[in-house]
Amino acid sequence: MDNIQTLLIVVVVSLTLLLVIVGVQVMLIIIDLRRAIKRLNSILEDAILGGGLIRPERLSSVLELLHKNKKLETHGG
Repeated sequence: MDNIQTLLIVVVVSLTLLLVIVGVQVMLIIIDLRRAIKRLNSILEDAILGGGLIRPERLSSVLELLHKNKKLETHGG
């Protein structure tokens, strides 16, 4: 009976340590994702509000090009 209790204690302690380590890793991943999303948000805000990367005339011309291709596909096929 003493050997079984010792084995059970060892298993419970090792599983507890493993779950704590996994929990810490998950928290670090969540914090890293949060930082990445904040960076992406700031980049997109700068691009849209600042007019640096995405300009409305470019966006509308791309949309018109896609719309024209759709019309050609429906008329041609």
